[in-house]
Parts: sequence; C-alpha cells; structure tokens
Amino acid sequence: MTTEPQGARRPRRHFSMIRTFVLADFVTLGNGFAGAGAILAAMQFLASGERLWLWVAFGLMPMALLLDVMDGRIARWRFKKSPLGADLDSLADVISFGMAPAALAFAVGMRGALDVAALLYFVACGISRLARFNVTSAELADATGKVKYFEGTPIPTSLALVMVLAVATWMDRIGPQLLGGVWDVGPVVLHPLALLYVASGSAMISKTLRIPKI
Repeated sequence: MTTEPQGARRPRRHFSMIRTFVLADFVTLGNGFAGAGAILAAMQFLASGERLWLWVAFGLMPMALLLDVMDGRIARWRFKKSPLGADLDSLADVISFGMAPAALAFAVGMRGALDVAALLYFVACGISRLARFNVTSAELADATGKVKYFEGTPIPTSLALVMVLAVATWMDRIGPQLLGGVWDVGPVVLHPLALLYVASGSAMISKTLRIPKI
C-alpha cells in the first residue's frame, strides 16, 4: 500500500473560461460590447464635439437590448447554460443599461453636481436591482426554471431614458439648451431631466412593483 507523501498536493485543475462558454454567453458578451461601445461613443462626442457619435451611441442601445433578450431565449432553446451565464448577464446589463445611459446623460449636458449625484444614484440602483434578482431568482422561478415576474422594473427599461435623450438631441436641446431647462439650487445646479433617472432608479429597487416577465 502506497501513501501520498505528506505535504504532496494534487495537481490543480484549471478552470477553462472559454470552454465553459455556450452560445448564449457569446450573445451576452455582445450586449456588453454594445453598451461599452455606447459609452466610448459618448466620450468621443465630448472629445470631438461631433454629434454623429451621439447617434452611434443611441443606435447601439437597441442592439444591446436585442442581444439581452436573445441570450435567455437561446439558452432555453438549446437547454444549455454555463456556470458564468447569470453573472455575465448581470455585468453586461450594468454596462449597457446602467453606465451607458448615465454616460449619455452626462454627455448631453447633465454635468451639474446634483445631476451627477442623480446619475450615480441611478447606477447604484441598477447594480442593487441586478444583485437582488440574482439572489431571489431561484425563489421566483417556476417548475421550468423561468422567473414569472420582476420585483421592481427591469434595468433595460432605462432604454426609455435614452429615447428621451435621443429626442432632445434631435430637437437640438442638449448642452446649455438641454431639454427641461436648469434649476439653480443654492451654489449648485440641477437639470430637471436628471430627476427621470432618480425615478427610474427608485422604480428598479421597489419591492411593491411586480412586473411580469415575458
């Protein structure tokens, strides 16, 4: 009988990330790429002043939503999901539907101290909402594993905010002439449009709102 020498360690099995990916995960990554592209396009607009980059960013947002819808359907269609699937989806959603709408708001003119506070609140609510969904999804799922409803509005609803920004851009009401005007609040300023982000973030973390999942 042989014994393993004291202190000997078994070879560690390396976790191959790419090998665990399934088709749905690559679609999820596409969602994240679209959101990151929208952020970079917004930054390019600020650097160059060329409004075309804003329209590139606006155009990438529906693409992110489409890919976000497709990844779940592909996973159910192929009956395959990876251990990374849920985390990938949440991280991609934070980029595409949390940070990207906030970056676009900043780019079009919401840059006051209270505006930034509102945008940070919105992003924090989006992160919290996704974390809560990951924790509670097993409890909310039916026998097939599908979640019946969302607690609070889903983070992709922030696309409605992006549509408002797109309309403002089309109307040439961005920058100093930002749609909705500006309020002087003591030594700082607030654009009323930023309050839409506060409302959206609050709706995402609501416990009383229950939205059926399609």
